[in-house]
This record gives sequence, structure tokens and C-alpha cells, in this order.
Amino acid sequence: MLPITKTPKCYVGGAFIRSESGRVYEMHRSSGEFFANIPRCTRKDVRNAVEAAAKAGAGWAKRTPYNRAQILYRLAEMLEARAPEMAAALEECRRSVDTTSPDQEVRTTIDRIVHFAGWADKYEQVLGSVNPVASPHFNFTVTEPMGVIGILAPEDAPLLALMTLILPAITSGNSVVALASHAAPYPSILLGEMLATSDLPGGVVNLLTGERTEMLPTFATHEHLRAVAATTTQEEATALQQGAAESVKRVILHDPETDWFSNRHDSPYALRDFTEAKTVWHPIGA
Repeated sequence: MLPITKTPKCYVGGAFIRSESGRVYEMHRSSGEFFANIPRCTRKDVRNAVEAAAKAGAGWAKRTPYNRAQILYRLAEMLEARAPEMAAALEECRRSVDTTSPDQEVRTTIDRIVHFAGWADKYEQVLGSVNPVASPHFNFTVTEPMGVIGILAPEDAPLLALMTLILPAITSGNSVVALASHAAPYPSILLGEMLATSDLPGGVVNLLTGERTEMLPTFATHEHLRAVAATTTQEEATALQQGAAESVKRVILHDPETDWFSNRHDSPYALRDFTEAKTVWHPIGA
């Protein structure tokens, strides 16, 4: 019987797509053997993904915080059910310098999803406020999602780092276009399969694979991306900030040496990077 090799596809707009250009690049196992042809997405794929995220974003932002929490809990359950499969995917792209086991990365990712699910209906009490003012007004500040967020994941911890960057954005009601690790893209392919069968609406999270150098300028300059979170080199950070200045988008940079397993990433203040503050003045009395 001939083995049937799986054809990895990216997850965009709730559907599985090949690259718009039809190009691929080879991914090899940690042993050096050929594993799969990974879609090499283009700038056009980024623009298509932003359109899909924009369509899904409005509905997702209107969901109640409680509903968003339940959907994230469900995603954690799905990842836990397929934990051995995800750990095997991480093992396929494991490098000799990695010091943590695939099982540990999957377990930490599940815990982080549950953690942010717990914050979904509570972060407003932390980031919002009631403000004392010297006038007959009731003054309060609430948070609102920004819109479509771009994510450039690092090469290390291809599942945990990707989800650590995505979770604060979607928990606060944004939609996401994420570029996965180039060297270890397969965990993001598997994650897309889980998202497709979860309760998360299609288009809220869009996962692309390919060369960072090709797509980074589009992430930086696309006017419908309201923020970009990335782990970059100094050269990439400069290019990202210069491009983002044209559309006045927020840029959140993470150090390449970031410890993604640290519990400091569980802070609700990570959500503040992807929200905007709205202050309301309500008159008191006649």
C-alpha cells in the first residue's frame, strides 16, 4: 500500500488554502529527512488574510466576554485532546539547541489558553476605570478592540510563542493575521486544523507560512492592520517601525531571547497592547 503524504495548507478565513502563487518550500525533519512542502505565502496572501480578518472582526468584537471565554476554553480542550499529535509535530521540527520537551510546550500552551480564557470577562475591571473629575459628571474609561492585528511569530517555541502573541489580541476582541515560524511551520498547520473545528469563527485567526523578508513590509505598511506584534532582529524592527509610521499603527516588539515559558506572559496587561481606551462623560443632575 502506498503511503499518502499529507499536503499542508494555511488557514485563512475559515478555509484551507495554498499559497496564492502556488510556491512551496521544503520542511525537513529534525533528522534531516524531507517531511513536507509548506506553502510559501506572498504579499497577496497577507492582503487576502487581512480582508478575511476584517470581515470576521466586527462580529467577534460584539461577542460577549463570557462567550469569548467559553470559545477559548473549548480550544484548550481540543488541543488537549490532540496533545500527542501536536507534540509529535513539534518533535518533527525540534532542533538540537531546544532545551524543553514538546510535551512541555504543548502543556504550557494549553495552560496559557485557559489562563486568557479566564481573563476574558475580567480584564475590563483591570484596564478600565472610574475617573474622579471636578465637574458634575460621571466619568469612566472602558476598553475597545483595535481591529485587525498582525503577528510575526519567532522561530523558537513555534506553538507556544505563536499562541502567546495571538491570545491577548483575540481575548480582547480583535482578529489576527499571523505569520508562523519559517523553520518550524508544521505546528501552525496543525493548529489551523483545530481552529477549523473549534467554535472560533472563521477569519478571527488566520495563519500564514512563508518567508518573513517577503511579507514583513506588507505587515508594516498595510493600512488595515492597526497593530503588529513581532519578535524581530534590530534590522527588522527598524523596517517595521518605519513602515508602521506611515499608517500610524502600534508596534509591539519582543526580544529575540524572550523566555516564552515564563509566567510573566500570563499578565492581563498584555491585553492592553491590543486595546484602545474610550472615556465617557455622563452629566449628573439637571
